[in-house]
Amino acid sequence: MVLDLLFPNRCIHCNRITDPEFPVCDLCFDQIHFTHYNFSDNNPIKEKCKLLFPVENTYALMQFEKESLSRKIIHELKYRSREKIGKTLAEWTTERLDFKEKRPDLMISVPLHPKKLKERGYNQLHIYTERLSAFYNIPFSHEIIKRNHYSKAQALKDKQHRLDTVNTFSLTRPVTGKHILLIDDVFTTGNTVSSIAWEILNAGNNKISVLVIAMDI
Repeated sequence: MVLDLLFPNRCIHCNRITDPEFPVCDLCFDQIHFTHYNFSDNNPIKEKCKLLFPVENTYALMQFEKESLSRKIIHELKYRSREKIGKTLAEWTTERLDFKEKRPDLMISVPLHPKKLKERGYNQLHIYTERLSAFYNIPFSHEIIKRNHYSKAQALKDKQHRLDTVNTFSLTRPVTGKHILLIDDVFTTGNTVSSIAWEILNAGNNKISVLVIAMDI
């Protein structure tokens, strides 16, 4: 309580004092570019994924333009120890995403390498995924997929290095007959989700859908 008075939460865009649970104030919220996609319809992510692997449905919460507010929110979540922003992003997602008859069986988020997890102290997707799981009553797993190699942050890589995802991920246990919702923070080239998707698809009679917080395509 005292810390909240001495160091109030401020909007990451305009620096106004705002609710401790929210990264932006009410005035700046209107500047976030939400996509307004439908999960089962065609959209840019689905078209890109279809070139990389068989995909069922796709959804992105926000656009990820250069210097955009959504980019600032993602960077706060990933690099500034504001893990709880994942809760707010999940609430924004549940207000907009309706699976309808395309409901997945299981949610899986993109994992960090253990070394990266230790450095950062948290996986930025865990709270987000767990909140979605509770709202939609769909189970999740943080252990089915593991990252095999340590690497620097995607944001610091050039485009060629982002394409190098061969053997980056592997399954820790068999998965068959599931419609899996693969969750990532930002969709750029699609190679990260593609690498994981093929591990899951090759493991058995599975289907893949994709949910990302923001898209940069």
